[in-house]
Amino acid sequence: MATLAKGPIYFGPFIVTSQVFYSTPLSFALVNLKPILPGHVLISPRRVVSRVSDLTPDETTDLFLTVRKVGRMIERVYDASSLNIAIQDGVDAGQSVPHVHTHIIPRRKADLDHMGGTDAIYGLLDGEEGDIGRIQREVNKKRRTDFPAVDNESRTPRSEEDMAREAEMLAREMEKEVDD
Repeated sequence: MATLAKGPIYFGPFIVTSQVFYSTPLSFALVNLKPILPGHVLISPRRVVSRVSDLTPDETTDLFLTVRKVGRMIERVYDASSLNIAIQDGVDAGQSVPHVHTHIIPRRKADLDHMGGTDAIYGLLDGEEGDIGRIQREVNKKRRTDFPAVDNESRTPRSEEDMAREAEMLAREMEKEVDD
């Protein structure tokens, strides 16, 4: 059975071990530093590769089985009626961290009506809000220099403690999921 990570886990160049709530030998699921909607998580292969085409067949299978399992749990826990499941495969597709990752975003009817409707999610993923690499670099810069990162957006990066608490809660919820 998959459990919380014991050793260092990297998301591109960033250590994200405390954000991981589910892992397999080939994949891991982590909470998001700056979720677009509550419950927005990421699934990534353990091996750091930039593109989906770089994955082995076993990594591809495990990644998508993990997406399916985590997606069921996220939909249940966040009382969602649907999910956005997205991969930005390469820099020109909006990928901000050079490590394959799948976004799982729980959705509800009319949840983004205030931003123009259902498809507003794509602009959020592709825009400043979805630039995980930039956000992570700002957080790391803040840690190194003790100067706050500039972020005038309404969504602010979460603390390590907040993300660790969510990861622990989601890990308990993953234990309730059954394998098919």
